[in-house]
Amino acid sequence: MTGTPRTVPALPPLARRLLAEFLGTALLVTVVVGSGVAAQQLSPTDTGLQLLENSTATVFGLAVLIVMLGPISGAHFNPVVSAADWLLGRRRGTGMTGSAVGAYALAQIAGGIAGAVLANVMFDLSAFQLSTKERITAGHVVGEVVATAGLILLIFALARTGRAALSAAAVGAYIGAAYWFTSSTSFANPAVTIGRIFSDTFAGIAPSSAPAFVAAQCVGGLIGLALVVVLYPDATATADNAVVPHGARPARQPAGPAHPGDPDRRERPGPG
Repeated sequence: MTGTPRTVPALPPLARRLLAEFLGTALLVTVVVGSGVAAQQLSPTDTGLQLLENSTATVFGLAVLIVMLGPISGAHFNPVVSAADWLLGRRRGTGMTGSAVGAYALAQIAGGIAGAVLANVMFDLSAFQLSTKERITAGHVVGEVVATAGLILLIFALARTGRAALSAAAVGAYIGAAYWFTSSTSFANPAVTIGRIFSDTFAGIAPSSAPAFVAAQCVGGLIGLALVVVLYPDATATADNAVVPHGARPARQPAGPAHPGDPDRRERPGPG
C-alpha cells in the first residue's frame, strides 16, 4: 500500500521573499548591534564578557530568525550565501537566478542599515551615525576569509545531505563559535558588515575597514564553494535548499513569462 505523495509548496512570490530577507537581515543586525551596546553597559570593564554576551545573543537571535523566515525566503540574510546559491545551481537550473540574487542583495543591505539604525534608537543613541572602530589588520582579513568559507561549506553540506532542517541550530552554533575562533569575530556577511558601519558602538566597523572585510568575505565564499564542489559533487542538485527549503520552482512552461515581475520564476527544465 503506497502513501499519498507529499505536496511540495510553491515558491513564494519574490516580493514576499524580499520582505523576509529585509526583515531578517534588519533584525539580525539589530540583535548584533543592540546586544553589543547592552554588553558595554552591563560589563563596561570586561571586554571578554562583552563579547560573550554579544555572541550569545547573536547565536539565539540568528537561529530564531532562520526558523521564523526560512520557509519564506530561505533565510539567506547574506549576499554571499545568495550568490553561492546561484553559482551552484545555474548549470542545472536549480538555485536562484542572477536577477533574484541582485534583488536579495539590495534587500539584505537595506535591512542591515535599517537594523543598525533601529538598535541605535532603542538605546537612545543618535539614529544616524558612522562607526569609528578601525578593524583592518592582516589577521582580521584572514579571519573573515576563514569564517565565510566555513559558513558556505556548512550551509551547502547540510543541503546536500538532506539536513537543511538543522540549519537554524547549526548555523547559529557555527557563528557563535566563529565569534571566538576568528580574529575578526566573524562578520562573514557583506550586508551585516555594511549595516554595522552605521553604529559607533561595540559592534561597529569604520567605513575605511569595511571594503577589505567585504572583499575577504567574497574570497571566503569562493573558497567555501570550491570545497563544497569537491566534497559534495552533487551539491548543484540541492541548491534550492539553501539555507532552508522554501518551496519548489515551477517546471518548464510554454514560451513566454509565466510569472511576470518575478525574475526567480524563470522557465526551468522539468524532471527527465
